[in-house]
Amino acid sequence: MYLRPVTHAEPQALQEGLRSSDAFVLHRCQMLLASARGQHARGIAETVGCDDQTIRNAIQAFNARGLAVVQRRSSAPHRTPHAVFTPARREQLRSMLHQSRRTFGKPTSVWALELAAELAYTTGILPRRVSGATLRQALIALQTRWKRAKHWITSPDPAYARKNNGATG
Repeated sequence: MYLRPVTHAEPQALQEGLRSSDAFVLHRCQMLLASARGQHARGIAETVGCDDQTIRNAIQAFNARGLAVVQRRSSAPHRTPHAVFTPARREQLRSMLHQSRRTFGKPTSVWALELAAELAYTTGILPRRVSGATLRQALIALQTRWKRAKHWITSPDPAYARKNNGATG
């Protein structure tokens, strides 16, 4: 894999990057200039001191995006995990957790984060599967503690309220 044909201004910008105080910019420019000279990724990797796949990734990124790959980009995720939970979906989640899991065909009435996340996806509340940690963040946004959510469950027994009040005092 080699660099695409460079435009007139690109080699000059890469040469200027060799004088950068930022190590990332310096190494990227070294990689790209060596590839422009026709060196193989493995040889460049030995010279720069990194893996040859890193060189291939840099070349591929340069071929796609140009000089923008010389600057370090944010490593933050492109979407935040709780972005899937809109306010309406959070309220749907709250109403789902106020029901017994038996309503959804599960054998027990105790909620677990992973199972609640699975049911939120299968019932159509969420467009994709999420982790239990993401679900926990949605509960925090609802200002609800997960421990409290476990006690929302009520029994289908008609005498549940009387029995529960007697047990909890």
